[in-house]
Amino acid sequence: MNLLVAQAQQIEAPEIHYGAIAPLLIVLGAACISVLLEALLPKHQRWAVQLVLTLLTLVGAVGSLILYATSERPEQGVATLAGAIAVDSPSLFLWATLLVLGFGSVLLIADRSVEPGGAFVAQAAIRPGTVQDRAQATKTGMQTEVFPLTLFALGGMMTFVAANDLLTMFIALEVLSLPLYLLCGLARRRRLLSQEAAVKYFLLGAFASAFFLYGVALLYGYAGSVKLSAIATAAGGTDRSDTLLFAGFGLLVVGLLFKAAVGPFHSWTPDVYQGAPTPVTAFMAACTKVAAFGGILRVLTVAFENTQWEWRGVLYGVAVVSMVIGAILGLTQTDVKRMIAYSSVAHAGFLLIGSIALTPEGDNPGVSATMFYLLAYGFTTIAAFGIVSLVRNSDGEATHLSQWAGLAKRSPIVAATFTFLLLALAGIPLTSGFIGKFVVFSAAIEAGLTPLVVIALVASAVAAFFYLRVIVLMYFSDPAPDGPTVTVPGAFTTIAITLGAVVTLVLGLWPTFVLDWAGTGSFLS
Repeated sequence: MNLLVAQAQQIEAPEIHYGAIAPLLIVLGAACISVLLEALLPKHQRWAVQLVLTLLTLVGAVGSLILYATSERPEQGVATLAGAIAVDSPSLFLWATLLVLGFGSVLLIADRSVEPGGAFVAQAAIRPGTVQDRAQATKTGMQTEVFPLTLFALGGMMTFVAANDLLTMFIALEVLSLPLYLLCGLARRRRLLSQEAAVKYFLLGAFASAFFLYGVALLYGYAGSVKLSAIATAAGGTDRSDTLLFAGFGLLVVGLLFKAAVGPFHSWTPDVYQGAPTPVTAFMAACTKVAAFGGILRVLTVAFENTQWEWRGVLYGVAVVSMVIGAILGLTQTDVKRMIAYSSVAHAGFLLIGSIALTPEGDNPGVSATMFYLLAYGFTTIAAFGIVSLVRNSDGEATHLSQWAGLAKRSPIVAATFTFLLLALAGIPLTSGFIGKFVVFSAAIEAGLTPLVVIALVASAVAAFFYLRVIVLMYFSDPAPDGPTVTVPGAFTTIAITLGAVVTLVLGLWPTFVLDWAGTGSFLS
């Protein structure tokens, strides 16, 4: 008994740097409060209160991040919560990116003017096509559970990019994934398609999580620790079998590549992008990509940089496969949302090029380039899906490409905005997409990946075709007499689209500030 008391007295509580993790605490704390409000508030008050709480949470988190970054932040970063969370310069950049992209996504989610009652079901248990379903479709009440689910997913993403050990990373992966599975199945229209997409995403996500966790187990057996720095130390020089190291690395990377929608681990992406409510698709396409590649960057540069010559060739091939799949299969799509989904697979290949651009001297030129690309791609994607939500017919969103014929004659402003966003996705100059590809490809050439850059340029040229096809369809085809209409966007959707388009233009013309910020500091090891 005395021995147990003595041992308990020797255990010290871990030091917590509250200023460093304040943005994360604000988001997760507000998510818990949001759940309580959902349970206690009358139904007619929930939408307004939840929206105000969510937006204030994001603004407050950004404010606390700016305060910490400009005042007390140590140059080399700080590890807190017993070393489980590393708050360094890349973490702060990725947190800021997630918060501002989350703000735009929440505006799309909260809009109730584009579709009466919003894009989310009133009663998920009602079967589509029944009398009760048609009655529910006319109601204007919105399921406000989407707000706490969005905050929990965002909190999980912020934890994921700052996780300093693999166990924390796995928990964060589940915290960000489980709300997304639910959000994907809440489409008011085409409900069966939405629920089918959610089930597919859940099942494939479960497999990916199993791969990730098994990889963690093997790496723990190899290094005796799940901390990224301990794995790096063991990989730098040990007499243990490298089989455990590289088997664990392979399984771990499968889970990460699945979440990043990198081909050939992309099979959930087209179905979920098409079936999920469009605001949720925008949130996933922008923020989940940031979280997944933030985790990939940290794992590769902190834990496995010493062994890059062993795994670089494998990821080289994965990047090629992803670009080829995204570019070629994107050509065959007849649905706008599926086309953007395959576009995201191609962009994931470009991002992976930056992630593996490590020079022999140990520099990481691809880190800042990849983070800039994530920010630029996120804003463009949110605005693009905002435009997609406006083109509608009697059945809801008109996403078939044939329905977009002659759109410029029906709504020149919407067509012009969507054209600009498609050109940004194609990487045309004077857009953020061009700058993003330029800095990623430059970093890859510096790291000796010139053949990979050549393949990426060819894939970009192929992918540009299906963007231009939509532009030609909108401007040089006659609209069908019974074609879709363009809904006048509400204030929230207008702000989200304008914000995305303006940032896409500004980063294309004046990218220096963001590039400098992205290049400041390195991951804490």
